[in-house]
Amino acid sequence: MRSSISSFRERLQLPRLFFRRPSREEQLHGGPPLEFERPIPLAPWRGIAVVITIIVIGTTTAWELYCRSIGYRPTLNDNGDLWTLRRRSVQPESIVIVGDSRGWFDLDLDELQRSLGKRPVQLAMGGGCAYPTLDDLTKDETFHGTIICSVVPALFFAPTSSPPFVDTEKMVQRSHSQTPAQRAGQYLAFPLEEHVAFLKQEDLTLSDYVQRLPIPNRPGALVPSKHPPYFQTLDRERRARMIEACADPNGDLARRIQQIWLPLFTPPPLPTYIPRDIFFAKTNEGIQKRFSDVAAAVEKIRSRGGKIVFVRFPHSGGLKELEDRITPREKTWDPLLKVTGVPGIYYSDFPELSGFSCPEWSHLTAGDSVEFTKRLVPHLRNALGM
Repeated sequence: MRSSISSFRERLQLPRLFFRRPSREEQLHGGPPLEFERPIPLAPWRGIAVVITIIVIGTTTAWELYCRSIGYRPTLNDNGDLWTLRRRSVQPESIVIVGDSRGWFDLDLDELQRSLGKRPVQLAMGGGCAYPTLDDLTKDETFHGTIICSVVPALFFAPTSSPPFVDTEKMVQRSHSQTPAQRAGQYLAFPLEEHVAFLKQEDLTLSDYVQRLPIPNRPGALVPSKHPPYFQTLDRERRARMIEACADPNGDLARRIQQIWLPLFTPPPLPTYIPRDIFFAKTNEGIQKRFSDVAAAVEKIRSRGGKIVFVRFPHSGGLKELEDRITPREKTWDPLLKVTGVPGIYYSDFPELSGFSCPEWSHLTAGDSVEFTKRLVPHLRNALGM
């Protein structure tokens, strides 16, 4: 039987460019089977490696310096794996913060721990809808802790097909499907993201730059609303803090974000292929279902001894005017408290909470978040019976 080695040594019908040419003696008299070898061309490989290394280091350093020059600083990315690590840290009696970015920015974990005796777990997220997280905690039969839920009506009642709901649902699903490799990847990413400024997955990517192109709306093709650029830092506990460049309400970054919020919170035009009465009926049906779903979730958590409080955090300027007009309190906040029976804290009801101003109209500065939390704690304790 012929061995695999002898078969390999047979003459292959391949271009001679890749193999040693047989000598004249081998061509005339025959000889031992040729050892087909691909010759390595003579080249200064060590020098090439050095040059490539210098180019890579130089271009990477230049990109890092450029990103820092336009205001970026090292900070963690808020992704599903980081959210999952915090979700898995929830204990049966934990204090958990859920909802949108105002609960993410405006609550100081150190102050809450000092005043409430436990360190909260931060599960709120930028542009997020509270319900998927609330529902996930409801399904966790071991959880009977305390929930602080931030309520921005446009996000809290967002349809199930909308980005606020879908993005939050993806976070929840990741917490149930995360692989060991994904978890390890997040731990490996920590030291890189904490020291390198250009690792911004939602800002400094090619797709993000493409979305920044000034493309106007066209008939039948509306350009999606832009999202705010980088204006906060994030640590391993997912504490979001506004950067100093955004803390000035008259600064370029704050004014730029102010004008991004308005179209982002403005409802899209009504679809022309659905009669107005049917569209509004479907919309109202979805809102009423969210009321009932939240009420059912609250009841399950309470049945296990858990507690929940809704909080309306500060907002300012043109964004406050817009939100108060499209999602008035009497049609959103008041019915929510009535249907669920949950205590609520609306910041404008209390003088000590209503004196804060948001530089970019939607979030408090890092310093104001500490002071706001100090003033909020007595109201939290009263609402939760602590």
